[in-house]
Amino acid sequence: MVSLTSEPFPKLANWCHCTTLRLRIFLFLELVRGCGQVGEENKKSRWLWPLGLVATGLAGAAVMLFRGCWHSKMSWPVRAQDHSYQVCMGCGIKRLFDERDFVAYGPYSYDLNRLIAWDRARRAQALPQVQPSEKRPA
Repeated sequence: MVSLTSEPFPKLANWCHCTTLRLRIFLFLELVRGCGQVGEENKKSRWLWPLGLVATGLAGAAVMLFRGCWHSKMSWPVRAQDHSYQVCMGCGIKRLFDERDFVAYGPYSYDLNRLIAWDRARRAQALPQVQPSEKRPA
């Protein structure tokens, strides 16, 4: 079996984070390397190999850019400043957590103070605005 960290792509193997993605890239590069070989009976140009390497790198970067973190591994709820929140174990982003319903809610943010301000504004909007009754003399 061929090691994925062996030559000729040692930096590429360190760049990949997922083993399945690493395997797919390795197989694609082996395919591209096979297409660019120059033999006596097959006179193919060697420009396919660098082009394939560039295309693979750009495709991998695009996948990571568009996919990002899916926040699938969240921590247990943590309590701070009278609010509970969860932290993503992959990227460190935070999300508020409702202890009563045991469900996360609201937007994701790296700044806990921004989340708390968002929650306070949402609660202030939800409460009906009570107008003080006008007292008239009898």
